Amino acid sequence: MILSSLWPIYYRDKTIARYSPHTLRAHEVQFNLLHRYMGEIDADNITCDMMKDYFASCDHLKTSSLGMRIRVMKSFFNWAYKEGYIPTNPTETIKEPKIKDKTPKFFSDEEIVKLKSGCETLLEKTLLEFSFATGCRVGEIKTINQDDINWENNSINIMGKGEKRRTIYFSEPCKELLLEYMEFRKDDDPALIVTERAPHRMSVAEMEYIMKRIAKRSGIGKNVHPHRLRHSYATHLINNGANLEVIRQLMGHSNLNSTMIYAHLTEEGKQKAYIKCFQG
Repeated sequence: MILSSLWPIYYRDKTIARYSPHTLRAHEVQFNLLHRYMGEIDADNITCDMMKDYFASCDHLKTSSLGMRIRVMKSFFNWAYKEGYIPTNPTETIKEPKIKDKTPKFFSDEEIVKLKSGCETLLEKTLLEFSFATGCRVGEIKTINQDDINWENNSINIMGKGEKRRTIYFSEPCKELLLEYMEFRKDDDPALIVTERAPHRMSVAEMEYIMKRIAKRSGIGKNVHPHRLRHSYATHLINNGANLEVIRQLMGHSNLNSTMIYAHLTEEGKQKAYIKCFQG
């Protein structure tokens, strides 16, 4: 079977499996890169050595990016093999490169304060505060409507990754900003967060742009991405005594292994834990 003819079938099957549009787009990019490298080849003829040559040609990539490329290709060829489209899986024995430090990058409390000081508009303040206070993925924030909010207990029932529902919570300062933001808005769009001009539901790309704009003003030199706020949320929770199972549920991880990357403490967090135990 010609390699290019497998993609529509893979896309269909993974859509049924409820892969997110974001994940499917990422997989399509990786597939197109492979197809460009291999050409219109019969998928049956792709060998392990050919795949190793392909990955070796990606020496310009960071270790994490190469790992992601290998991971996607292993998923694709494992699917093709199990579905009977190819006789063997050419990526079966290929392993992802080891990443020395898997500790997620996060903002310190001082950097969060700097980011907040970099906000100029009510929209910026609300988006930043909501992202940090809830730990939501930007793709999740995009789908939230105003009517989804339970104002009595500061919670929202959201549709997360893999179409799994979970309840998130937000703080009183976040609630005050949300109410002020909604009072300020003059549009009728049901979305929780809307664009500044011609208000309509804000896209993920627009949210990412706003975060980078805030970071530039705040003077933070780190690579600022909304997902780093999610890491900061988890780190803040664990440094203040939340156990990993609670964090798992709040973040919408399907298993505890995904949450284990947050099983670290800053020096401040270690000191807090010590004082709580010995100087309570």
